[in-house]
Amino acid sequence: MKYRKVTEQDSIYDNIESKSILEIITDINQEDFKALKSVEKVIPEIEKIIKKIVIQLEKKGRLFYVGAGTSGRLGVLDASECPPTFGTDPSSVIGLIAGGDNALRNSVEDAEDDFSAGWEQLQLNSVNSNDFVIGIAASGSTPFVVGSLKMCQENNIPTACICSNPKSPITQYSDYPIEVIVGPEYITGSSRMKAGTAQKLILNMISTTTMIKLGHVKGNKMIDIQITNEKLKDRACRIIQENLNIDYSDALNLLKKHRSVRNAIAFYDNE
Repeated sequence: MKYRKVTEQDSIYDNIESKSILEIITDINQEDFKALKSVEKVIPEIEKIIKKIVIQLEKKGRLFYVGAGTSGRLGVLDASECPPTFGTDPSSVIGLIAGGDNALRNSVEDAEDDFSAGWEQLQLNSVNSNDFVIGIAASGSTPFVVGSLKMCQENNIPTACICSNPKSPITQYSDYPIEVIVGPEYITGSSRMKAGTAQKLILNMISTTTMIKLGHVKGNKMIDIQITNEKLKDRACRIIQENLNIDYSDALNLLKKHRSVRNAIAFYDNE
């Protein structure tokens, strides 16, 4: 099969500007279901990636996401949510975006055309063979991402990709390619829609499952949650209360003393 940009094909909808608001959002919702089904089809590939990531992180490696535009922002978002949710070091999951942090808020579209810039960013983070690098690009041809994975492979760094076009260039440099084919977008070429939704779903699976397997969840609770506000303090107390079957006030006292859910439970269990 030759490389073809499904993400650039004409939408199956037309004259959408003449539709009512209800018609538009109903159509978009129907298209979003296609993203869900497309992700379901690639679950076996996602499983393989997670197994390798867990191995890499267990030997003190790191997980990198590399992307541009929407894809890059989603990678940075997923990486930035790991420390508060799972208590991980900010350096264990890192999101890199073409154009740097400025591109998170402002479009820096030409930055994605730099074939070497992604690898340069990875080198600044001392990327090595203990790490794992995932390139995220709906088109599968973004130079910033393709260049990053090419250089990773040349340096024996394991790689994966998430793209939405079959047989795209990025798959040539991916040890674990994920081709999540969502079809033409509601607005022709707007891959921030279904392709972006599919990327977010897959990233959720990857980071969440990895952190569960690394021991950051007990039962179904976040035992390494960072307690940074009153809402999270209350959640932490309830986790301790339910886990140890004690009063809320006792859970609060344990939390104040040990400053983390994990330590509070461990202290109580060792009494």
